[in-house]
Amino acid sequence: MTCPRLHDDELGHVSRSAPPFHAGLPEGHYKSIAILDEQALLATCAYIDLNPFAAGIATTPEDAPHTSIKQRVDHVRKNGDLDTLQAAAAAKSIPAARIEADLEQSHWLCPLQDRKTAGTGCAGAAREGMLPGFSLSSYLELVDWTARLCRNGKARITREVAGIMTRLGTTPDSWRAHLHKLLGKTRWLGSYCATSRQRLKAIAENRGVHHVDNALGGLATG
Repeated sequence: MTCPRLHDDELGHVSRSAPPFHAGLPEGHYKSIAILDEQALLATCAYIDLNPFAAGIATTPEDAPHTSIKQRVDHVRKNGDLDTLQAAAAAKSIPAARIEADLEQSHWLCPLQDRKTAGTGCAGAAREGMLPGFSLSSYLELVDWTARLCRNGKARITREVAGIMTRLGTTPDSWRAHLHKLLGKTRWLGSYCATSRQRLKAIAENRGVHHVDNALGGLATG
């Protein structure tokens, strides 16, 4: 699964809100990086949403201005759907993704939950999302847990976080290493971002090269 298209909405918002370009700005000032797997995609989203929090600009991730996580929460609040989001977060026997349903379909950002792609059981959804079965409440739980990791160096692994780690095929230690790597960067190097060596190997073979540069460096596994 290649995922660069999934950030088009967010990148478009950034470019619309950025200062006008000047004729002398070199094209190489900006670059695109292909995100190759689910864990890398969510790590990148969390990295973007946690930047103001990690820099001390915001006290909580959802209060950080100009981030997608704040806009997602504000959208739910504006539409009067906070009870639905809280019910999804507290759900035990019913999957949160089923409770939330089309909660984000009317928002301009790409929905976190993919309810349109064939095989998701929700082919009637109007817009394609990021990941099948991955809800907004799950993302909020993941970002909140990651924020506590950044602030305290450790955080209790809840049942929900353990389930997310299982879904992503990773461990809390690996996730923490990936986020520390990303948050410690002054610039991203490489044309790809992946947590899977196999995905990187497949890309290299397809391009006829020995290896490709990974923004996560040597942290890819599998």
